[in-house]
Amino acid sequence: MKILVLNCGSSSIKYQLFDTDKGEQPLAKGLVERIGMRDAILNHHRIDGDKVKLVSEIIDHQVAIEYILAILMSSNHGVIKDRNEIDAVGHRVVHGGEKFTGSVMIDDEVMAQLHECIELAPLHNPANIKGIKACKQLMPTIPQVGVFDTAFHHTIPDYAYMYALPYVLYKRYSIRRFGFHGTSHYYVAHRAAAMLKRPITELKLITIHLGNGCSMAAVNYGKSVDTSMGFTPVEGLVMGARCGDIDPAALLHIMEKEDLSRAEANALMNKHSGLIGLSGTSSDMRDILNEIRNGNERANLALNVFCYRIRKYLGAYWTVLGSLDAVVFTGGIGENAAEVRKRVLQNLEQMGIVLNYVANENLPNTERDISDESSKVRVLVIPTNEELVIARDTEKLVRELQKG
Repeated sequence: MKILVLNCGSSSIKYQLFDTDKGEQPLAKGLVERIGMRDAILNHHRIDGDKVKLVSEIIDHQVAIEYILAILMSSNHGVIKDRNEIDAVGHRVVHGGEKFTGSVMIDDEVMAQLHECIELAPLHNPANIKGIKACKQLMPTIPQVGVFDTAFHHTIPDYAYMYALPYVLYKRYSIRRFGFHGTSHYYVAHRAAAMLKRPITELKLITIHLGNGCSMAAVNYGKSVDTSMGFTPVEGLVMGARCGDIDPAALLHIMEKEDLSRAEANALMNKHSGLIGLSGTSSDMRDILNEIRNGNERANLALNVFCYRIRKYLGAYWTVLGSLDAVVFTGGIGENAAEVRKRVLQNLEQMGIVLNYVANENLPNTERDISDESSKVRVLVIPTNEELVIARDTEKLVRELQKG
């Protein structure tokens, strides 16, 4: 089955085309950036190494998807001859609220419910919906599936997802912890089980997704029982430009002192805080590490705050789980930043975590165990693959639909 996976952002679309009958490597993948601008860019990569870059005016998501379909069907760079070869489209949807606890076939009723979730994710869900609508226009007979970032965390118990606010606010507005990056946490947890050669139903794991956005999850026998992101992706760990956990009264104080509107306060938390706010230089961990090598003390402070917050959650989730079989790092930072992993895990021998510092410094972009032989808790690095999870879920639902 050929499945097109789309991850639509406000001005970008990531895509991969899978043929599940030929394995789990995508036939082609790419990224459209700067949608809505005259100099939009499409970077396309085929599995055999062929690459092409196009620059053109791409006014909206529908035009962007038209470009994606055209390059997939291109005689020089494509992998299919006709768009009807695509059997299904799988969409990443950031927020499913309390309505969607798993992946679903998209129909008119689901679309209506997705619109209701916009107020929970105003920065993300509108772009996801644009992508779905564009595909309906361009491929009206091809089934579409929604796969939700929040779905994996629906097994979190109420005492972990509730905030200690008046209960009526939860009933009226669904004010609770939802959690995000669920597709990534699900994927690496199951890959960890495969690496350890044990059923996931026997494992207690802490998964750590570190990219521009960062989150952690406590995974008990395959189910998420706690996660660091909350009602929005702001809560939890320090991130590239997000502040993570903060005393809400501190924000109210800043709003009063700086005369900030709600929109300005939201921008402060989401775009001007985190690594860039602390360091004053960059939200990119690679830049932070370079600045540290050049003696920048504020960059070093930013890294220390970043790693300390992860250590705090690591200890908290160890107590939530009661014991621990493995810690899993993923995401751009988690997979590549050896210094971050070292600072997070140093001196945790009493928790049974002993890092192999030589293995930690190696940088192959592959799954690997970087724990010392004496470590009771395994430390794993696993490149995430959210698109593959979306493709698998899409295939499963479409085949069930075909069976009737």
